[in-house]
Amino acid sequence: MRYIGAVYRPPSEAESLIIQATLGCSHNRCSFCGSYQDKPFKIRSLEEIRSDLKDCAYMGAVRRVFLADGDALCIPQKRLLEILKSVRELLPSVDRVGVYANARDILRKSVEELKELRALNLRIIYLGVETGDPDLLIKICKGATYDQLVEAARRVKDAGILLSVTVLLGIGGLDHSQRHAQATAKILTDMDPDYVGALSVITVPGTPLHDEYVQGRFKVPEPFELIRELRTMIADSNFSNCVFRSNHASNYLPVKATLPGDRDEILRAIDHVLSAEDRGMLRPEFLRAL
Repeated sequence: MRYIGAVYRPPSEAESLIIQATLGCSHNRCSFCGSYQDKPFKIRSLEEIRSDLKDCAYMGAVRRVFLADGDALCIPQKRLLEILKSVRELLPSVDRVGVYANARDILRKSVEELKELRALNLRIIYLGVETGDPDLLIKICKGATYDQLVEAARRVKDAGILLSVTVLLGIGGLDHSQRHAQATAKILTDMDPDYVGALSVITVPGTPLHDEYVQGRFKVPEPFELIRELRTMIADSNFSNCVFRSNHASNYLPVKATLPGDRDEILRAIDHVLSAEDRGMLRPEFLRAL
């Protein structure tokens, strides 16, 4: 098994076998992200991927595989089908494969093509949304519009694939905190994902956002303002059935809820924290990380 450079995966893939189908990120321009600056983008050969899969045969009953790096769904359909067939052939116990994707990756594929991938056990797609504010999507160089993100989400769901999206508390800065939160609640409602993961912004040296922070042009909201954003997103969004988490290490207040069922209980808990404004109730700064 060979890993090249830093490897990232969603928290929910902690027990999955990670296979690098691509190196880096094909977009790699989001202003807040420093994850893939150490390597140029590349699609690995089928031979390399099959070699890695063969190396893992000794592991026994592997149930889940995550195809790294940043957006394996950008792989052309024929090659991606071959990769998924190789997973099925060489690790027959696998019943779920997951990938990161961006909206452009998804929109390059039809619903029928996505269904072909699902038939070969692609069962969950992780899509970074960050915000629903159209102007902010442009500012952070997300590479997709509001409408494109919503259409991508609907295409995934129409194919019967689970959709997990991430949003980023604080990415609107102090000046646009609630505008960002309200717009994000709106896009989450329009997308209706199966899972939402809320992270909190941490400026990473070497990124354009960190440069703005150093220059004083971007102000990170205070912890309780980030929690107010979280409250707005939960209160103002409407889901069919969604697991909403803010238990990432970057967050000050871990939350796990199934919405809409748990909404009132979670809002009461958040309101208790906001009314107390006691930093002792929050995750300590030294424990926060990306």
